[in-house]
Amino acid sequence: MRFLLLACLPLLSMASLVAGHPLVANQGGTLAWFDTDGNCSHQMNLKGAPHDIHILENGNVLTHQRTEIIEIDSKSHDVVWSYNAGQLKSASTGRVELHSFASLPNGNLMVALSGEGKIFEIDRDGKVLSSFAMKLNNPHPHRDTRLVRLVPKGDSWNYIVAHEGDGMVREYDRKGNVVWDYEVPMFGKKPAGGHGPEAFGNSLFSAQRLANGNTLIGGGNGHSVLEVTPEKEIVWQLHQNDLPGITLAWVTTVTVLDNGNYVIGNCHAGPDNPQLIEVTKNKEVVWTLKDFKVLGNSVSNSALLP
Repeated sequence: MRFLLLACLPLLSMASLVAGHPLVANQGGTLAWFDTDGNCSHQMNLKGAPHDIHILENGNVLTHQRTEIIEIDSKSHDVVWSYNAGQLKSASTGRVELHSFASLPNGNLMVALSGEGKIFEIDRDGKVLSSFAMKLNNPHPHRDTRLVRLVPKGDSWNYIVAHEGDGMVREYDRKGNVVWDYEVPMFGKKPAGGHGPEAFGNSLFSAQRLANGNTLIGGGNGHSVLEVTPEKEIVWQLHQNDLPGITLAWVTTVTVLDNGNYVIGNCHAGPDNPQLIEVTKNKEVVWTLKDFKVLGNSVSNSALLP
């Protein structure tokens, strides 16, 4: 299986880079690869906008188009494996959407299927090994989940889920028991519709467990990044106008670097703002990617390459 590859023009005039990161990011249904100088080396057309991207140990990219999970070879950019997760929905379920999945330590896959409201563990042939229903206060095929990440637990793991529609982070064990949760605060503000800087809410996009035991949250339309202790105390936070000259809009992925810095996805922020921002814990900006030719205003996901 092969998808159309498009050569990209150099982006030296469009990408602002201080210390470059090679990465892959999407603009709607287009997946683009960038080198350390901010030049786009490849583009790939997908059948729909992905909401999750992983870099596997072999360097391949694991992402999706609609409900189909695909593995893309890092060199040829051929699709070398695929599985349509829409097959997991039960006969009585209506529309489903796929927003998150992950390769598991045992070689299997986790699939979170919104609309079905379940997390599945499947093997590479699609055999269901286990599943459980998530807790959902406001079930919806587009908003049940955004990103789901693993929490290591010795030889096993839990799942930490960003429930966009509920404004909640929930951690589940592999049997589906909620072992920790956190309601994303509104900080005394009233909700406002939309997707850009004018919007506001607690529709979070991502959550992950840090090495120190705290939870890092990409705040979605709350324009924020929050670090929360197990006791639910906010110990670090970044908000919409905390970075000079930059406005945060829909905050999506947050990548933790080895040096402790964060690379933050800034979606729907408009052409005056970068789509990716590296910041220190002191809220100093050390790197940005601002590209409105190859990317644009709908960069929902990115992943840094080795």
